[in-house]
Amino acid sequence: MNDSLKTLAIVAFLLLIIWNLGSALYYLLVDRGQSKRTVNALTRRIALSVALILLVILGIWTGVIQPHGVGG
Repeated sequence: MNDSLKTLAIVAFLLLIIWNLGSALYYLLVDRGQSKRTVNALTRRIALSVALILLVILGIWTGVIQPHGVGG
């Protein structure tokens, strides 16, 4: 797998996580606790975060991602 494709996938996951966090804030301000849209957006954010962590762990375990030290 190409290094730029791996980086793009991780950045895409991070952007989706930030998008869901922003939508949760928007729903929190607009709905004022009248709906479950805030909870749903935060649940999706947590699920995406866990999926990203698991994908990174799987990538390191299979050798697709090579971890390195800071600045190395």
